[in-house]
Amino acid sequence: MVMNFDLPDTIAVFPLPGALLLPRSRLPLHIFEPRYLTMIEDVLKTPERLIGMIQTSGQNGDERMQSIGCAGRVTQFSETEDGRYMVTLTGVSRYRIRDEIEGFTPYRRFGVSWTGFEGDRAASDKDPSFDRVEFFKILARYFKARGLSTDWDTLKDADDELLINSLSMLLDFEVEDKQALLEAPSLVTRRETIVTLIEYSLRAGDGGDVLQ
Repeated sequence: MVMNFDLPDTIAVFPLPGALLLPRSRLPLHIFEPRYLTMIEDVLKTPERLIGMIQTSGQNGDERMQSIGCAGRVTQFSETEDGRYMVTLTGVSRYRIRDEIEGFTPYRRFGVSWTGFEGDRAASDKDPSFDRVEFFKILARYFKARGLSTDWDTLKDADDELLINSLSMLLDFEVEDKQALLEAPSLVTRRETIVTLIEYSLRAGDGGDVLQ
């Protein structure tokens, strides 16, 4: 999906560890905190309808934002009877945090730079060297080792970008690993990073053979 609008210099930012959004991918969100309900209401009034997802690291209130996040456009919205919002973000582009914008909103807003992520707004990304057969072999071992189940037919029918990005978003990797997947400069390097993470998990878990 190619978005035909100019990217703003300032966006609302939603810090959420482990919730990864990637360009051209979709992320469902369940919004219930009052400050983020306000954020959604404000964002829907803008022409771009952009929210900047970003991961945090640290605990006990000492959370540090990562420097790079991904902005998504609100493409689906519904309200529950008790006032919560169910939204879907479609990833538009990664961005780099600059300065925080002081103001009266209960949520945080930042000036951001989109420089260096121009390829995110293309129609798709390709991975011409992707060996799907070997990839699904190691993925099956990982799912078995972790006791996970999935609809394999649906996974195998997905195109390369949808497959790699969906796994990056859904698999239970550490926050730092998810950030590495976000910052991967191309679909090729993202796929290579997933394989490395799976290999490490298999090696740490049972010492079994891993994909070379």
